[in-house]
Amino acid sequence: MNHWLTAPILIPLLGGIIQIFIGYAPISLRRTLALATTVLLLASTIALLALANDGNYRVYAFGNWVPPFGIVLVLDRLAALMLLMTAVLAFFAHLYAIHRADESSRQFHALFLFQLMGLNIAFLTGDLFNLFVAFEVLLIASYGLLMQGSGTERTVPSLHYVVLNLVGSSLFLISVGMIYSVTGTLNMADLAAKVPLVSPEDQPLLQAGGLILLVVFGLKAAILPLCFWLPRAYGNATAPVAALFAVMTKVGFYAIVRVFTLIFGPNAGPLANLGLDWLFVLALATLAMGVIGALGARNLRTLITWQVIISVGTLLAAIGLGTEEGTSAALFYMLNTTWIVGGLFLVVDLVAGQRGSAADRIVTAPKMHNRTFLSVLFLLGAVAAVGLPPLSGFFAKLLILQSATPGPQMGWLWSVLIGGSFFTLIAYSRAGSIVFWRTVEGHISKPAPLTKPVTVAASGLIGMAIAIVLLAGPISAYVDATAAQLFNTSEYLNVLNIPVVAEGL
Repeated sequence: MNHWLTAPILIPLLGGIIQIFIGYAPISLRRTLALATTVLLLASTIALLALANDGNYRVYAFGNWVPPFGIVLVLDRLAALMLLMTAVLAFFAHLYAIHRADESSRQFHALFLFQLMGLNIAFLTGDLFNLFVAFEVLLIASYGLLMQGSGTERTVPSLHYVVLNLVGSSLFLISVGMIYSVTGTLNMADLAAKVPLVSPEDQPLLQAGGLILLVVFGLKAAILPLCFWLPRAYGNATAPVAALFAVMTKVGFYAIVRVFTLIFGPNAGPLANLGLDWLFVLALATLAMGVIGALGARNLRTLITWQVIISVGTLLAAIGLGTEEGTSAALFYMLNTTWIVGGLFLVVDLVAGQRGSAADRIVTAPKMHNRTFLSVLFLLGAVAAVGLPPLSGFFAKLLILQSATPGPQMGWLWSVLIGGSFFTLIAYSRAGSIVFWRTVEGHISKPAPLTKPVTVAASGLIGMAIAIVLLAGPISAYVDATAAQLFNTSEYLNVLNIPVVAEGL
């Protein structure tokens, strides 16, 4: 039992508690401690990624309760990848927030860190009920973060977000109860062992519970028709919050990959690949809906929110193929889209601060200050998001296309993905040409300053498109090994047999 598994949970937890107690301290102190906490979290996730790279499962059982009893954390390649991706995004979003976004509330940093804690619990937990608990922790924090600021344009979409997620939480509890009533366990490894052995008379109830879970995870991932809450909620959030929320839909994606590969995957007997056919169809429909929304966007922030939905459709379409190759390609694409979308939210906020009353609306306005710098950032982000060479998005989408085997699925995937990329390119080209090049006479008298923290934060996330290309070989090898580990479910069952007595740090 390795105590380092608790670091991604304890670090933001302790950091958040400290922020609560120093809520009236000078803002410079709160900012320094908050950013230091995020840096420490990033360092711990890098260490865990190196630890998980050997392909072994590591377990931490709270209170030394032997699995499947008690609270269990499990570290594998997928969990480590999700932790690192989130920590990198959080670092740059937090760096951007210390510019001015954290001034709206004394508890901004506490909420930010508690959300990171909830995300990390979700990625590490080996138990369905504790996955529900993780969802609640991160959602409660996200409610507070979405409410930062004032005005009905922010509070109304936030209330819609709260209500929908409360409904999702209720359905989650119902599905968990149905699954427990049949199997007598909620430990994921134990469920993977027991689901194939369920008697025929109990299979319908278990199937219903699994399908409700898929609906819940689909709501978290924002798949059609459960995605219409996202554009207004994300579009009205502050820039660093919206950037951090780029990972929120990936929690639903992660849950689908974990549960419907391990528990209801190829080795689940009569319930094998539960909901996979529907997932593929809905994913392509989600992608198409996202493209339509992007074409109709009237401001840059809305364009990027629809890009989130496009990425959800692309990710789940690759997962819907039900193959190792599709899963590996989806994981590669996930890194690209999470970091790039987060970076674009920050870039768009910088652009809005340079255009006066025009803000981020896709209309002509006086020539902005720092136009060259901002236009280059937007161009790099758009190229990576659309999937044009030579940036990371191109290689990510190419891997997804190559993962499809000849047949109807391949035809639909290629048609929708390539067609969607073409029309998304049109949407970005239209927006970029109007905002950056179709200017009118005059200048904005008092543009928002581009300070070093916000410039580094936005550039850092957009720059990940280049970093992924430079590290494409190691990343591809890692995601290939991750997909192979996911589909070798028999190895995950060994979690039940791993000694829980502490081995030291």
